[in-house]
Amino acid sequence: MAKYRVVITDYEYKSLQIEQDVLAQLDVEFVTSAQCRTEEEVIELARDADAILNQYAPISARVIQNLNNCKVISRYGVGVNTIDLDAATHKGIVVANCTDYCIDEVADHALALLLASARKVSLLDAYVKQGVWEYKKAIPIYRLREKVLGLVGFGKIPQNLCLKAKALGLRVQAYDPFITSEIASQYEVELVDLDTLCQSSDFISVHVPLNPRTQGLISTKQFSLMKREAIIINTSRGPLIDEQAMITALQNSHIAGAALDVLEYEPIRPDNPLLQMEQVILNPHVAWYSEESEQELKGKVAQNIVDVLSGFYPQYLANSQVKNSAALKERSARL
Repeated sequence: MAKYRVVITDYEYKSLQIEQDVLAQLDVEFVTSAQCRTEEEVIELARDADAILNQYAPISARVIQNLNNCKVISRYGVGVNTIDLDAATHKGIVVANCTDYCIDEVADHALALLLASARKVSLLDAYVKQGVWEYKKAIPIYRLREKVLGLVGFGKIPQNLCLKAKALGLRVQAYDPFITSEIASQYEVELVDLDTLCQSSDFISVHVPLNPRTQGLISTKQFSLMKREAIIINTSRGPLIDEQAMITALQNSHIAGAALDVLEYEPIRPDNPLLQMEQVILNPHVAWYSEESEQELKGKVAQNIVDVLSGFYPQYLANSQVKNSAALKERSARL
């Protein structure tokens, strides 16, 4: 009988070979047969697990209360909004993620959405394929140089995007109450409040984690402050934007467009008005993806589990307050 039982609640990958190879460092039974969607399914699967790999299935307070042996929950991705962090911390369960596997990919995708929106690439492509060869269908298009990119959040991904945007001649400002003036100065970025950012930006790109404080961060007030030429871009999490407020702003031409890799409900519902708006670009939550980033993610989230089951805090610890109750060593203790 294996020493540890590791379960994966759900996944959308073709293969789990990378995870299996990493977990092979330990004596592990790796349970991969489930695709949980509900709390009840997760409880049934993971009740006696030592570790959980999670993608989208809900790891709520109720689920966590029913975990008898769990020491670590490792999530595919940067965000941990599928997991009740407070409940896990209270029970002494380590929550881990992977914060650096797709920095270039998401920054590149946000920039691609910005360029496609600004130059109306998708709109013109659709017209040409309909037999309409007429640039005036895209009027007006404005020069990018000296336009203002407003970054909502200024962590690793928007910092990466900032450097790429500046190379195109965009001016960059950011709203992030957790970023110091020293970091902003390093990137030659002006720190502003959210209202100022909404009022003065030509492009607004959202890059903050989803939690109760940030849900609906961009809503009716913020859209009312934006320029009519403004385009909003989201490659983070859909519920950061009040979707109905955005739809209303688009319908009333209070903003010029949107480029969205994430939505409030995924997959998008067939009756969503965004599907009928030619000024909106929609992608299926793909900004994180490259062949390299997927491989990196899979290896790192599995290594989180190996670290904890081996007695160490993982490199990507999402709930640092668990250190008050978990008896693990720091990674440096290996040396």
